[in-house]
Amino acid sequence: MDEEIDAAATRVLALCRGRGWTVATAESCTGGLVSGALTGIAGSSDVVDRAFVTYSNAAKMAVLGVSAATLEAHGAVSAETAREMVAGLLRAAGTNLGVSITGIAGPGGGSAEKPVGLVHFAAATRDGRLIERREVFAGEDRAGVRRLSVLAALAMLEQLAR
Repeated sequence: MDEEIDAAATRVLALCRGRGWTVATAESCTGGLVSGALTGIAGSSDVVDRAFVTYSNAAKMAVLGVSAATLEAHGAVSAETAREMVAGLLRAAGTNLGVSITGIAGPGGGSAEKPVGLVHFAAATRDGRLIERREVFAGEDRAGVRRLSVLAALAMLEQLAR
C-alpha cells in the first residue's frame, strides 16, 4: 500500500484508540478507500465501526438521509451535501467520529463551476465539532484525486481526534 496513507491511518487509529473512540466513513468519489486505509492496519477492528459507500444520490438519501432538496439546490458535490452526509453518518453509525467525502474524481463529469478534482469533505464528532474542507486537486488524474482525498480525510479525522 501507500506508506503516507498507512502512516496517516495509523495515527488516526492510535488517537481514537487512546480516547476509546470509534470511527465511520461515508464516501462517494473515494469509493471506500478511506475505510480501506483504516482497515488495512492490523488491529483496526476496535476503532473502525462501519463504512458507507454512497456513490449515487439515491444512496446518499436512503442511507445517510441527505435531503432531495439539498441535492437539487446544491448538487451531490457540495459543502451542503458533505455536511448532511457526515450528520447522517453519525446518526446511522453512532460512532464518536466520522468523515464524509463527495467529489469529482474524473476524468469526466466536471464543469466550469465544478471542475474535475473538486472534492468536499466534512468531519464531525458526536459532541458536535465539525470541520469542513473544499479542495480542487487540479492537474491530477483520477487516482491522484482519490489518493489526495484519502490523505485529506485522514488529516481531518486526525485533527478532530487530537
